[in-house]
Amino acid sequence: MSIANPYTRGTTAVEIRNRGLRRQVTMASLGVAIVLIAAKLAAYMITDSVSVMTSLLDSTFDALASTVTLVSVLHAMTPADEEHRFGHGKVEALAAMGQSLFIFGSAAYLLFESMHRSLHPQPVKSALIGIGVMLLSVVLTVFLVTFQKYVVRRTGSVAISADHLHYKGDLLMNGGVLCALALGYFSGWPYYDPLFAAGISLVLLGGAWRISRESYGILMDRELSDAERTKIEALVMAHPQARAVHDLRTRQSGQRVFIEFHLELDGDLPLRKAHDVTEELERALYEAFPKAEVLIHQEPAGLHDHRLDDDLKAQSA
Repeated sequence: MSIANPYTRGTTAVEIRNRGLRRQVTMASLGVAIVLIAAKLAAYMITDSVSVMTSLLDSTFDALASTVTLVSVLHAMTPADEEHRFGHGKVEALAAMGQSLFIFGSAAYLLFESMHRSLHPQPVKSALIGIGVMLLSVVLTVFLVTFQKYVVRRTGSVAISADHLHYKGDLLMNGGVLCALALGYFSGWPYYDPLFAAGISLVLLGGAWRISRESYGILMDRELSDAERTKIEALVMAHPQARAVHDLRTRQSGQRVFIEFHLELDGDLPLRKAHDVTEELERALYEAFPKAEVLIHQEPAGLHDHRLDDDLKAQSA
């Protein structure tokens, strides 16, 4: 890395303002989750509705997710230290993996409970209270999603963008619980509550699987997508001095992306010129990948040395 990434080391007034926005929206996200946990806990104790219980647990997961987002945002600009020279981005993946395991267990329990309630249906008590709480959930979530959309548009934060998508899904979930309570109250049919609860449990299981898969990929240094790797190679080869690129390796740690590769240049190119070419390529890659750290090794074109690409081809043959 010859030059620092300007997108990860800004201290301008705009960056200071954006940091403030990120802190505000993550605190708002956590605050909304805490309020809804208290309201839904009271509603569940009054109504004994299994669908309200699923929504209560979902809000608990929201609080955990918002806490992870808050921590990642507060430490997003923390520099690497002597013991962690690649930074601390994997802490977020570790926390998310633990969260997904908790969601798996809770969703499985909810699915079992909804099946039990289907076999032994019980009428929802004081359904109007539950309906009121779910209406409050919808209103607060709409407010939060709107605020998050504004902050994402101003800051481009990946963590807040993920949280925004999560809460958009919660709108549908809260709407489903509201429908279950309303249908059960007006029709008197006791099966709406466990049926909606089972559906929500399956949604939670799907979300837990997605979170665990993404976290596992980060912890195991999974490569970026083929499309992103192709984009990197195309950007490098677009430079008139580039002869070839090999041993491209990429990984992600939190929001940070690490890119390293061997760049083949004309063997007669002066060292200072080779250095200038490297800096030009780093700037181009930072433009395309604003959260990246780039490491380029220059070598003469046509040099037949030991290559990782050859080892990988031999393993797959």
